[in-house]
Amino acid sequence: MEEIDDMFESSLNLEEIHFKEGYSEGYGHGLDQGKEEGQQVGLKVGFEVGEELGFYRGCINVWNSVIQVDPTRFSDRVQKMIKQMDELVAKYPVMDPENESIQGVMDGLRLKFRAVCATLNVKLEYIGYPKTAQDSKEFEF
Repeated sequence: MEEIDDMFESSLNLEEIHFKEGYSEGYGHGLDQGKEEGQQVGLKVGFEVGEELGFYRGCINVWNSVIQVDPTRFSDRVQKMIKQMDELVAKYPVMDPENESIQGVMDGLRLKFRAVCATLNVKLEYIGYPKTAQDSKEFEF
């Protein structure tokens, strides 16, 4: 009688053993996939942020070059906004992506950029890297 009980018990344990093995394998696979996907998303988002910061840095550099050539070309107000943009780009915590000030810095930078463009009466807009080959414009005038 004990042999029959042992046989049924091992059958019941077999299901539990397979369940635990499947869970363990699935968990490990999910962990690996999650890390890979997280790395890809982080790389993509980091690239996009760096690209936008680079766009603003380029605009600041051009405007500062204009100021060096002709200091009276822009009003004091515009020059002050350009300087504030420069400080915001420098303040961006590039090496600390979990810093809580990131969104505030980017929002302030975008706002200053729009203010400078509006004051200069220039239609200049950051639209990001083209998603397809057809969208080869990086910014519009």
